[in-house]
Amino acid sequence: MRYFFVLGNNPALSVAEIQAIFPDSQGFMAAPEVFVMTAGRELKASDLVKRLGGTIKIGIIEEEVSGGQNQIIEKLKGIFNIISARPDSSGPEAPVGKFNFGFSFYGSKPINLKVVGLELKTYLKEKKINSRLVVSRELNLSSVVVEQNKLLKRGAEIVLIRTDQDILIGRTQAVQDFKGLSKRDYGRPGRDDKSGMLPPKLAQIMINLAAGTGSIDPGLTILDPFCGSGTILTEALLMGYKNVIGSDISKTAIDDSKQNIKWMIELFGILNSHYQLFKKSVLDLSKFIKKDLVDLIITEPYLGPQRGFFQAPLVTEELNDLYSKALVEFAALLKNNGRVVMVWPVFFGKNFLNPDLGNFKMADLLSPDLIKDKFLKSTERGTIVYGRPGQRVYREIVILERK
Repeated sequence: MRYFFVLGNNPALSVAEIQAIFPDSQGFMAAPEVFVMTAGRELKASDLVKRLGGTIKIGIIEEEVSGGQNQIIEKLKGIFNIISARPDSSGPEAPVGKFNFGFSFYGSKPINLKVVGLELKTYLKEKKINSRLVVSRELNLSSVVVEQNKLLKRGAEIVLIRTDQDILIGRTQAVQDFKGLSKRDYGRPGRDDKSGMLPPKLAQIMINLAAGTGSIDPGLTILDPFCGSGTILTEALLMGYKNVIGSDISKTAIDDSKQNIKWMIELFGILNSHYQLFKKSVLDLSKFIKKDLVDLIITEPYLGPQRGFFQAPLVTEELNDLYSKALVEFAALLKNNGRVVMVWPVFFGKNFLNPDLGNFKMADLLSPDLIKDKFLKSTERGTIVYGRPGQRVYREIVILERK
């Protein structure tokens, strides 16, 4: 079966996350923000979209057409015959309540969605199906619009994707849980706006990049040695990992992490979870954490000054030294097959860090067949950088494996 994934703000990072979970699946970029993957089994999109931090929508490819607008409409009539019918009806023409539907288009040379929508609305009326066409000023419907108009519960969002050869017709099965993400981001009790906080979506991506595989192994031990307010720890617990360890040199950070973990456990009814928090320097990790205990180290460390004037070369040198020493500690704590996923700062989009990797080597985030894809951007060393244009501190996502 073929599935489409509508990607977040950094498509390369989103695809890297998908490939980490489905390393054996084949996929390609169908449009600048859409990845299409062939899966060997049926995917439960509603569960998968909750796990993926970098995916906005997931759906199934229903048809593929090479003709024009009329052929698309005819294919859509066949699809609508199926999805507009009641499950207990004896045929596709059985009346339903109001059937809400809308369209999203991705790729170049868009078709006239309004004309297509009105044509389908007329067709449904002929079938004695009361319908409402949901429209947007944009070419695609946001996850908020899809959710608020109940398109997945009593209707459909049809996704049209123009590739280099043809147009894929898909039907959305699940959208990102924007309400839950917002609550976990802005609703958590322990917040430190001055120090900055890792967004839950990025934490999810980093966890998936580190753990990989299609299913979650709850027995893995995850360490965040710069835990801040505990976003990586709380997201890992919510995803099903049962053993997390957090450390930070700041007492405020540890207090915030403790508060946020307790809040998350109570809010989502997380059972049988185990967490440890330490107010310690990253350079002392091996003194209080058992060696060869940790499976995954996932962290956004201290990234240097975020405000005010600073000399990038000097800060780069200081962080190279800090990270080099931290990696020595990481090597002592990790199991032989353990992985590290870190954020490294890139100052003004050009000053990259180069710490001494010691016993580690960098791993490519994207598979070889996608590294040079025209829609995806990665660095020469296989990492992915993200940030807004003009931002002083960009973020580089780095995966480290033992040599």
